[in-house]
Parts: sequence; structure tokens; C-alpha cells
Amino acid sequence: MSPFFQKPTTQLEKQIKCFLDHLEIELGRSLRTTENYAHSLTQFIRLTQLKKPEDITLDTVREYRLALNRKETKQGSTLKKNTQGHHAVVLRSFLKFLVKQDISTLSPEKIEIGRIPTRQVDFLEPDEMERLILATAGSTIRSLRDRAILELLFSAGLRVSELTNLDRQHINLEKEEFSVRGKGNKLRIVFISLSANGALKRYLHKRTDIDPALFISLSTKKISDFSHQERESSRLTPRSIERIVKYYATKAGIVKDVHPHTIRHTFATDLLANGADIRSVQAMLGHASITTTQIYTHVTNEHLKEIHQTFHDQRRKKK
Repeated sequence: MSPFFQKPTTQLEKQIKCFLDHLEIELGRSLRTTENYAHSLTQFIRLTQLKKPEDITLDTVREYRLALNRKETKQGSTLKKNTQGHHAVVLRSFLKFLVKQDISTLSPEKIEIGRIPTRQVDFLEPDEMERLILATAGSTIRSLRDRAILELLFSAGLRVSELTNLDRQHINLEKEEFSVRGKGNKLRIVFISLSANGALKRYLHKRTDIDPALFISLSTKKISDFSHQERESSRLTPRSIERIVKYYATKAGIVKDVHPHTIRHTFATDLLANGADIRSVQAMLGHASITTTQIYTHVTNEHLKEIHQTFHDQRRKKK
């Protein structure tokens, strides 16, 4: 959590700490969500320098949003509209909390949330996905691990954090399914394809260590050289998975900017393009709202339109 709210010094900081505690305890939000809210409200404090809830006015909010719009990222670009919209949603949620506590402040209804542009969804074509997986070819434990990572990401549509949190005991290769805890601490069932099942079996068969983590880093020193007492888990981090995915995308000659989430997008678009209903895809992705899943329908509709124009129109031109 932001240092501002660990030891709050102003009335506003104290109320923000109460709000964050409320999110975590009463509403059961995940630690990651709470930290995101803390980060957003830290930005609000830094940019406005306000001390009291009653100091929040329409003018100060307008100045804050203008500052966000002009704020440059480390890459030299401005904040995306989606990110700016997220900050506005967080502020409005905080104001709603204050109003419920009968604390004098700006009415949350005064915060207008602009129309957030449709999120761009990047996904791989079937042949690109195949090339990505085949780029892991090899019999070393590293190749087998990386093949299993890519296969499981595509088979289950996992978020990278869900993948890295998996332990060996979580995976049921006989039933070809397992439970995963996603956003909001919600549990859902995901499935293992035959291809992913085989990749996992080959990888796990090669493992000689006792680390409970499903996917671990592979140092130059053999894992089996360490005793259980003298070494901590070498579980792969989300950043490590990102590097692995990018490495094989480059090796496969894929020019797109490929991330682990690109594979999740590919999983969803592949299901919809092959006739899966949107509610089923929503359940498999672990989306709380159907509107989040609907971004994929725009992609598949456009993709199908391109196929129609390419093949259907070509046939008519030949006549």
C-alpha cells in the first residue's frame, strides 16, 4: 500500500485508508485491486495537495483530470483514455464511500465518466499460435517447461498471475481440468487440452526437484542439488513468463508485440470464431461482466467479415 496511507497525517489520507480497508475487509476485494486503488488515490493526493475531504470540489477534480490528461509516462506518451477513466472511477468510488459515512465532500454524481474507447484486442492467427508453440521444440527441461507454459496459457486462457500461482498439486491431468483463483478471489474451472496435457506430463516427468510450484526458474546449478531446507521456491514470476513468451514469438518470426495476455485473447477469439457462445467464454475467462467478454465479439465479427470478403467476393468475381 502507498506510504501515504500506512501512516496518514491528514484528514483526507485517514479517510482514504478507511476506504481501502473497507474495500479489502467489507467488500472482499483482492490485495491487487486494493493496491491499484491506493496507487490511483496517491496520484490524486500528489496532484491536488488536498488535506480534507471537504476540499474536494468540482474545480479541483477538473484540475486533477486535466493534469492526468497532460501527464507523461516514462515512455514519453500521455496516459491512455482507459487509464484516465480508471482514475475517475476510483475517485467516484471513494466519494461514494465518504457520502455513506456522512462526511461532507463533493457529490460522486458530479464525476462524469467519459465514454471509454473500445479496447484494442491483439490476438494471434491459428498459424501464428502454432508457430509460437513449435518454436519451443527440444528435449531439455527448459524446452519442455516452456512448451508446457505456452500450451497451458492457450488451453485454459489463463491470466499470467493465475499461471504463476499454480502449484503441481493444483493440476489434475487425469480429469484434464483444475480450479484457478482469479480476479476478486473468484474460483473457476479451466480445462486442459490433449496437447497441453501431453506437454505437462513430459515436463513434470523431467522434474527431479521437490519445489511445489508448477513452473520454476532453471538456474545453471541443478535444482536437485538443493535440499528442501536450504532453498526457497524458485517459482517463475509474471515478468519471467513475459520474457519467455516474447523470446519464442521472436524465434517464431512473429512481428506482433506478443504478451501472455495476447495468448489469452487468442484463446477467447478462437473459441468464439469456432462457434462457442459468449456466456461460456465469459465463464472460462472468469469475467465478472459480460460486457468485458463482448470486446472479443467485435474482433471475431471483423475477422469473419474479412474472410467473407476474401473468399465469398472472390467466388463472385470469377463468374
